[in-house]
Amino acid sequence: MTDDVRPGSIGRGEPLKGARLTVTSKEFTEQLILGAIMGIAFEAAGADVLDRTGIQGSIGSREAVKKGDADAQFEYTGTGWITYLGNSKPIPDPRKQWEAVRAADLKNGLTWLPPSRLDNTYALAMNRANFEKYRTTTLTEVAALSRKDPGAVTLCVEGEFANRADGLPGMEKAYGMSVPAGNVTQMDTGIIYTQVAKGACTYGEVFTTDGRIKSMNLVVMEDDKQFFPHYNATPVVNTAVLKKWPAIAGVIDPVTRKLDNTVAQTLNAKVDVDGEDPHQVALDWMKAEGFVK
Repeated sequence: MTDDVRPGSIGRGEPLKGARLTVTSKEFTEQLILGAIMGIAFEAAGADVLDRTGIQGSIGSREAVKKGDADAQFEYTGTGWITYLGNSKPIPDPRKQWEAVRAADLKNGLTWLPPSRLDNTYALAMNRANFEKYRTTTLTEVAALSRKDPGAVTLCVEGEFANRADGLPGMEKAYGMSVPAGNVTQMDTGIIYTQVAKGACTYGEVFTTDGRIKSMNLVVMEDDKQFFPHYNATPVVNTAVLKKWPAIAGVIDPVTRKLDNTVAQTLNAKVDVDGEDPHQVALDWMKAEGFVK
């Protein structure tokens, strides 16, 4: 990374001067932005940063940090607990979920720093016209509607969500919902948003931090039984690297604390809706927040 940044509210005294740090991420928009945010923070604190963001799939970026090919990334607590550590049931309390992941992953040479409030989990959403028509605000009310008027509940979902235990099958079981197979259409994630926006299906599977929710004026249903896992974005650092450069934690923590779903939706929309570059979006935000100059 070659950003011309200096310390703002973070990185004063350049505590990472002399460090050569590699930052990684997965390949989707939010991850590219978070990876850039982390790298820019380290740059401001004096580090030379190598940008290895955009690795395809979840496993690749994690393995890079685990093996020492990369030093740090933003990862999600639910992904850590279920996908990597092999647990089948999420922990409903987000703080306890983070504590459990942190404790379990230390043996893998990975340290989970304090988490953000950014919680990129699954949800169902509908367009404004369907909301005015059906007035559902929670998944319990969607389940009640599916029993009362089965034809009213049509779903657009991606293939993975349709088959995962923490996706549609589990959601139906948790809420006593039974949506006929003919009412469920599988499609790519990006298409779901446009189909829901134009009302081709009543409800669509969305990610709660996606910028298209705001730009398309979609209404998100509350997961009132807390079925879906919490996916709080959290800095994860190779433990050996953190021992060598303990200032990493203090540099990234104020930035992490500022991240929430509203920030994520706004930043993600700048890329997915307005077509801006993820790195530039990250840099503009870091400057606007006063983290860097």
